[in-house]
Amino acid sequence: MTGRMLITALVAVVLWAYLPMLPVHHPARVRPRLAATISGALAGCGTPHECALRIDQLYALSTASMRAAGPPYASWAGRTFLGFDPRGDGQAVEVVGDLATAERITIVVPGVATTLDTFTRGLGDVARRAPAVQARAIHEAALAHDPHARVAVIAWLGYDPPDGVGVSAAREEVARSGARALGELLSALRPGVPVTLVGHSYGAIVAGLAVRVGAPAVTDLVALGAPGIGAAKAADLPGVRVWAARADADWIARVPAGRLLGFGLGTPPSAPSFGALPLPTAPSTVHDAYLTDGSPTLPAVAALALPTVAAH
Repeated sequence: MTGRMLITALVAVVLWAYLPMLPVHHPARVRPRLAATISGALAGCGTPHECALRIDQLYALSTASMRAAGPPYASWAGRTFLGFDPRGDGQAVEVVGDLATAERITIVVPGVATTLDTFTRGLGDVARRAPAVQARAIHEAALAHDPHARVAVIAWLGYDPPDGVGVSAAREEVARSGARALGELLSALRPGVPVTLVGHSYGAIVAGLAVRVGAPAVTDLVALGAPGIGAAKAADLPGVRVWAARADADWIARVPAGRLLGFGLGTPPSAPSFGALPLPTAPSTVHDAYLTDGSPTLPAVAALALPTVAAH
């Protein structure tokens, strides 16, 4: 089989695997833009009090932007956003918990076809697919572990994921752009506060690449239903514990592993050869249900969102 035929076959299988879950839509693609605004406002803040003042300024700016955007975003004004931008597919960075005093910060990175329109309601109006819902689920589960824990969870849509069915979902270019934007946020968070990254599906590649670029605050990286993580093995991310969950019923298992001439997303972190620490799953868990009530994965992830996570 020629190289061209192999590429065609790989792309076809990837597209076929994504078809059952993802709609086709083609809004204008936008470059990551919230990163500079947020990092510029937060960079250099040292004490919780100083950080709180800067965070509150970002919250106020985002609230004004949401009200100006009108329905449905005006109704989000009671929530706390570090950034909000409705242009194109839209971007948003929402905080659950007290970011200024948090002793551990967890960041949820969503995957393919996530837009501002689905940030809260979820793809196909399925709430469990929404980054905002997933962030709240982790925060609530963490407090169920320890009601006095000082934790914050960020739902981070600070990049423009692949739109769904398309070649970009089988390549890392979009993830690299997202990783740079995520890295800016990580570098601007309060120094000394450990971070757990939770990447779902394509979002795990963004998270992994951000760690590879350099993210010393990150101690734990969680990959849920991930086709890859931007690394060949866990040892390629030194100083970070890599956790992985992929249930038997998750369709992501049909995405081919490996790379060929720029196509493919590498080795899935759930593969035994990758060397990630396994997280519990239920055999019937589907691709978007890892962070739902009743899933054994949710409390395991929530435990990694606590300040008491053991050092490696």
